Amino acid sequence: MNKTELIEVVAQNADLKKKDAEAAVNAVLAAIEDALVAGEKVQLIGFGTIEVKAKEERTGRNPATGETITIPASKQIKFSAGKTLKDKVNA
Repeated sequence: MNKTELIEVVAQNADLKKKDAEAAVNAVLAAIEDALVAGEKVQLIGFGTIEVKAKEERTGRNPATGETITIPASKQIKFSAGKTLKDKVNA
């Protein structure tokens, strides 16, 4: 499912016009994005938790040359599915 399909489903399920559903979906995604940028954890009970984890700088190896390289520190986005979502997917 892509964003356009999600907007269509939200419009149908919430009995909204596509334009209103698009605004709602965009607002939710922007709120999640803003929270993650601010370093906050987004927890949607039953669905899952989205959070930013810091990865330290580390040493790696270039697979083409075998040369040792330094991999810079970065931030990773981690999603952990909630129990309700896991149960529905595994049903």
